[in-house]
Amino acid sequence: MSHNTFGHLFRVTTWGESHGPALGCVVDGCPPGIALTAEMIQRFLDKRRPGSGKFVTQRQEPDAVRILSGVFEDERSNGQRTTGTPISLMIENTDQRSKDYSEIAQAFRPGHADYAYFAKYGVRDYRGGGRSSARETAARVAAGAIARLVIPGVTVRAALTQIGPHAINRENWDWGQVERNPYWSPDAAIVPVWEEHLEKIRKAGSSTGAIVEVEAIGVPAGWGAPLYGKLDAELAAALMSINAAKGVEIGEGFASAALTGEDNADAMRLGPDGQPAFLSNHAGGILGGISTGQPVVARVAFKPTSSILIPRQTLNEAGQEVDLRTKGRHDPCVGIRGVPVVEAMTACVLADAFLRHRGQTGGGAFTLSAQA
Repeated sequence: MSHNTFGHLFRVTTWGESHGPALGCVVDGCPPGIALTAEMIQRFLDKRRPGSGKFVTQRQEPDAVRILSGVFEDERSNGQRTTGTPISLMIENTDQRSKDYSEIAQAFRPGHADYAYFAKYGVRDYRGGGRSSARETAARVAAGAIARLVIPGVTVRAALTQIGPHAINRENWDWGQVERNPYWSPDAAIVPVWEEHLEKIRKAGSSTGAIVEVEAIGVPAGWGAPLYGKLDAELAAALMSINAAKGVEIGEGFASAALTGEDNADAMRLGPDGQPAFLSNHAGGILGGISTGQPVVARVAFKPTSSILIPRQTLNEAGQEVDLRTKGRHDPCVGIRGVPVVEAMTACVLADAFLRHRGQTGGGAFTLSAQA
């Protein structure tokens, strides 16, 4: 009943707290024989780590990952490879400043999980939120790096599409721009707008929300299962489990409510390979909980960071009414560092779906009969 594990065949358990000595994860179910080194994981952690830009927390953590188990190297393995046993990963915390949280040791931060954890357990780690801290997502990113290796041929990529009220112009979408700016924006024109908005928010001691969009290309038809193993349901659950996530939509999502049946249904024609070619992708690559072979598309809405300098009304553990402002180093927009986390959770869900599909069907795909 601990609920620190997700997945079925590709199972990930995360451990550790924001201000503990270390955090990490155990990945169980990874197939054997896959080349895996710490450097292959590190490049994804570097995308998420704090202190990497003006508008993210200035906590300085190298997020250097160590592989403690589940790999072996000898002259027969042609490099370090997975053994099929649990892979344990550890990331040390090196820049904790727990004294920043002394004033909230007894008071509940509005918008945070402080009160909810206290109501459930009767005890809480007030130093950065403990397990409820976004620091925990470093372990998810590490697990996602392994998941990507389980699904070769599938590309998982995400971008920031909105900060506060300022959304990108989708006609300017260019995946090549995502790695060229610190906001993972596919629209170069929105970057100065976001910077101006974030500067005002930061100086005011406030915070702002964001939307991240993820796309998985190369997912074949057939992954996922009805009725209670739907790929979109499990993807939504994984994305909603990310700290500060408050909404998930697949494909058109809530916008589909304004469409007609003929507009929403993704029409099909026969492609040059004799297999279905979809004329649109309103479904986000999933129908009936099973992938269609189109890109899997989802969006995640992140709330504004609750740790802000503006005083807010709250209560303390004694039931007294107090005003509280949160000190410390916090992201004015947590969605910026949410991009690699969204990618990682999507990769983990897809790796699990692939292994389950292979286990049930042998991994093959049923295709249309050859046309006369």
